[in-house]
Amino acid sequence: MLKVLFSSRMMAFHALVVILVPAFIWLGFWQLDRAEQRSASVNLQRDNVAAEPVAVDQLASVGSDVAPADRWRTVEATGTWDQDNEVLLRNRDSSQGHGVGFHVLTPLVTEDGTAVLVNRGWIERGENAQDTPDAPPVPEGEVEVTGRLHFGETEENTGLRNRDGMPEGQIMFVDVDLLAAELPYPIYGGYVELTAQDPVPEQAPERVALREENIGMSASYAFQWWVFTIVVVVGWVVLVRRELREARESGGESADSGGQGGHGDGGAGEAGGGNGPANGETGNGSAERVQQTH
Repeated sequence: MLKVLFSSRMMAFHALVVILVPAFIWLGFWQLDRAEQRSASVNLQRDNVAAEPVAVDQLASVGSDVAPADRWRTVEATGTWDQDNEVLLRNRDSSQGHGVGFHVLTPLVTEDGTAVLVNRGWIERGENAQDTPDAPPVPEGEVEVTGRLHFGETEENTGLRNRDGMPEGQIMFVDVDLLAAELPYPIYGGYVELTAQDPVPEQAPERVALREENIGMSASYAFQWWVFTIVVVVGWVVLVRRELREARESGGESADSGGQGGHGDGGAGEAGGGNGPANGETGNGSAERVQQTH
């Protein structure tokens, strides 16, 4: 039996099981951990959106990014728009299903001379991706702005990559350090998604809707990986039992064949024994005839 279990074919299957079972178990826990992280993100977003507004300088500062725990907090700022240094964020989706266009990122210079980057919303693109459309004008003078705070965008947290040769005034994502190097005043880390402003302009970009976090399918994926683990183990048990059963049946058939050969020899022996008495009887008859003759 050991020879069957440790054949080259079975050893390959044993090795596959040893690899797959721990891998599937790990993938299940990995998905479960992702579900917990997403659940924490959902709770953070819900709590921060519901929190009371605070001044932007309480959560953001020059030279450092916004803390992840402060993302989605509602902040307020007062200042004047600097549309001359406005840039457009490429390949941004409309919250209302109007397609792909641009987000308008405009600095708001506060009373102390520090600016905060504000995403004023979505606008349509031009005839092609190389066109830089004009964004709706901003109100003149001092404005009060309210919006959701976000940390800066990077290649790592967006999956986007900076590209060379883009049209002037267009960028791929909110790279705060890059923008700070080109602006004539200090800027706070992170940026703000506009939700309200006073005074309200006659024309304005389409507001960016809150993209709600969700747990997704990670928890169910974890369950699926663990089901796959059970399937592999059950399949391994079934295969091992089948191999052992076939080996026993093959051994039984060999024993039956040997037993049938022994019965054949016995029959030959019986036939030989049968010849003995017949010869003896013949010999006795010959002796009686000799005596009668004398």
